Amino acid sequence: MAAFVAKQMVGNKLSAVKGAVGGDNDDSDDKEKEEEAERERLEAIREAEERRKEKHRKMEEEREKMRQEIRDKYNIKKKEEVVEPVQEEPNPLMRKKKTPEELAREAEEADEDELTSECVGALKRIQKRCTIL
Repeated sequence: MAAFVAKQMVGNKLSAVKGAVGGDNDDSDDKEKEEEAERERLEAIREAEERRKEKHRKMEEEREKMRQEIRDKYNIKKKEEVVEPVQEEPNPLMRKKKTPEELAREAEEADEDELTSECVGALKRIQKRCTIL
């Protein structure tokens, strides 16, 4: 039992050191492979989204055709709707990830906003007190 525990404790540390001692310089290859895999993944997501949209567009056309046949059969007039052009929102899966610098800047702006609002509130309270006196 003690041998097992010792192997578990030392084994984890040895496996972490193996890569550094071995001198394998496959980091650049790994990065390229990861980048290529990420591009392929994003491309697959985009293609799947396009196929899904096309499928739904065709289904809606078929439904509209059926609706029109029913309108024609029962002499129902179609309601005219004003359709505003809708801007597509970017796909949340395809959005650009924020860098640590951007995240830090946003956090700093939020802190400044809180500080500013507190200061403005304090100044208003002081003004009220001054007008009372």
